[in-house]
Amino acid sequence: MLSELPLDTNWEEIYPSDNYPTLTNNVSDNDFPIYQGETLQTLQDYLSWQSSLTSFTEIDAAIATAIIDAVDDSGYLSTNVEDIYAGLALADITQEEVEIVLKRIQHFDPIGVAAKNLKDCFLIQLSALPRETPFLKEAKLIINDHLELLGNRDFRQLSRKTKLKETALKEVIAMIQRLDPKPGQIIQTNEPQYIVPDALVRKIDHDWQVALNTENIPRLKINQHYASLGKYSDNEEDNQCIRNNLQDAKWLIKSLESRNETLLKVAQCIVENQQQFFEYGEEYMKPMVLADIAYQVDMHESTISRVTSQKYLHSPRGIFELKYFFSSHVNTDTGGEASSIAIRALVKKLIAAENTAKPLSDNKLTSILAEQGIQIARRTVAKYRESLSIPPSHQRKKLI
Repeated sequence: MLSELPLDTNWEEIYPSDNYPTLTNNVSDNDFPIYQGETLQTLQDYLSWQSSLTSFTEIDAAIATAIIDAVDDSGYLSTNVEDIYAGLALADITQEEVEIVLKRIQHFDPIGVAAKNLKDCFLIQLSALPRETPFLKEAKLIINDHLELLGNRDFRQLSRKTKLKETALKEVIAMIQRLDPKPGQIIQTNEPQYIVPDALVRKIDHDWQVALNTENIPRLKINQHYASLGKYSDNEEDNQCIRNNLQDAKWLIKSLESRNETLLKVAQCIVENQQQFFEYGEEYMKPMVLADIAYQVDMHESTISRVTSQKYLHSPRGIFELKYFFSSHVNTDTGGEASSIAIRALVKKLIAAENTAKPLSDNKLTSILAEQGIQIARRTVAKYRESLSIPPSHQRKKLI
């Protein structure tokens, strides 16, 4: 067809820019985050600015610069004071002077920055509190001497070592939990990445409908002036060059159209298969692999893999990469199948509802899943839990 079209064809009639289903009328401008622009600065920039406002001597300012350069994005010193001192090409300074400047920087904003370790970071933050703060002394004691017990949530040993009753220990732990273990991360250091979805899904009149995001589709047109040059030039070589480039342009437009048609077809198929997910959430995700969609749309698996990679779907439940909807399965006792995503969501739900004084172990979670007909190994449960960034049961135990 394309090769038969005359050069003076109206290309907008053949490749209109709005020939894809659209849900624009159902999508508010507020559905997508708009980047308003912001001034970004690194943690080092922020600390350097504060240093410039501090009454440092010229030598102390040079020391401060060396210290700030050694602070990582989390707010900790990435090297020790000895190395900072050794790297300073300054005469007549001592390591003690470096320590003095360091202590001043540690009380810059954010408080606790340039700490040597977690204990140091917490103690700096506690030292900034008013002396009359309740349980301040006890909090410093736990950080100084029993940080490992606190990290292991061994509250019984903590109570015995500190001689604090349960009520008082709760207050102390609550105070420590309000401290920031990574003070440097509150400073924006990386430009935020915004995802523009390739497809949109909305429920309209009890039916889930999919459309491409027209804002993300390139609008390509043939420049009629240059297309017509191939008819009027007296130079045959020029005419041939124009025709070749025009043909390339036609195939590029056709290829983009084909890609968009494939993307829409695959997205529609995914939504049709996963309607329960869009209605009720992750626990209702069906097991689905590339081969399932490939069979339904009559395409090769590699095509499905390619078209779903780094392509995003905007839905009432959030924005998801199309690859997210593919997952392995586990057979159930009833003869059905459960998606690994659904099982992971169930593990998350069980842990969220647990008694925090007696959190569920991986063995117990395995037993509960088995009671629901899902037979998986304890190590698989542990893998799902870890993928959710949920710590083991002994670390989830709370006094309250």
